[in-house]
Amino acid sequence: MRRGGTPRVGLIGYCVGVLRYRLLLGPILIAGIVFGSWFDQWLDMQSAGAWFVELTGRETWPPGMVVFPIVSLLAVFGALELKLIFGAADIAVSRRVVVTLVLLGLATTAFVPESLSGVTGAALMNSLVTVVLVGALVFHSRKRQVDGAIAAAGGALVALVLLGMMFGFLLLIRREHSAWIFLWVLVTTKSSDIGAYFVGRAIGRHKLIPWLSPGKTWEGLFGGMGFAGVVGGVGVLIVGTVVEAGVPGVWLGVLMGVVFAGVGQVGDLVMSLLKRDAGVKDAGKSLPGFGGVLDVLDSVLLVAPVAFWMLRLVVNGSHG
Repeated sequence: MRRGGTPRVGLIGYCVGVLRYRLLLGPILIAGIVFGSWFDQWLDMQSAGAWFVELTGRETWPPGMVVFPIVSLLAVFGALELKLIFGAADIAVSRRVVVTLVLLGLATTAFVPESLSGVTGAALMNSLVTVVLVGALVFHSRKRQVDGAIAAAGGALVALVLLGMMFGFLLLIRREHSAWIFLWVLVTTKSSDIGAYFVGRAIGRHKLIPWLSPGKTWEGLFGGMGFAGVVGGVGVLIVGTVVEAGVPGVWLGVLMGVVFAGVGQVGDLVMSLLKRDAGVKDAGKSLPGFGGVLDVLDSVLLVAPVAFWMLRLVVNGSHG
């Protein structure tokens, strides 16, 4: 028996059940990501229709035509789960507002014209945040109520930034780099979750932040960082050798993998903070063995902007 009277066999059975679902669903998700990336890259090299060439001056289809709808769909599912978290925390933000703000942040981040100057682009994003903040306060007070106005405005900004603007960095990565670099970022980031899970289960003894995420250990953290470093280095070697040139060196790939893992764990903890505040264990139940969409995306959300800027620094041929 464990402390508190919980049978150890029950815990073992639960872990085996979770692992079974992860082993079944995980490869399907990975296969979907790989196929989507390949199709996006293939489409990027195909001749566009005459109407598109005349409209844009571009002879091939733009990057992200497959990635964008997939990311948008995931963002919508994530927004619906975020609304449930808000509801559990008594934050009055409607479902349609959350979904709209997420898609608005996603589209604005992904489709800022390259022709805009840095000042104009910054002003555009600042204006978006300002409009959302003021709009949320006005929308909340439309029925002449003031209670919860700050929480509602905060919820609106969390939806815009966390799932909209931060997730939008994935589309910026695809916009500036090949689909294989996009895939490398995702696989390297999620590999840290795999390493952390198995190392933490095997030898985890020292709790990382017990008051926030009791299941995470220092051993799991370092295991995830080590595994992501290996995957990052091997991934760069494969992409650079087999697919394309102009990618980070192997050791830079290792370093970036370690950084992605550390940042991803912070993203996981941020989501844990939101869920604990709302009193929920998982963001949803749409992905058996994983929880909800947000439980899968939490590490990616924070890694995406870090990966974008790191790639800007180390990869030649970006758009500056």
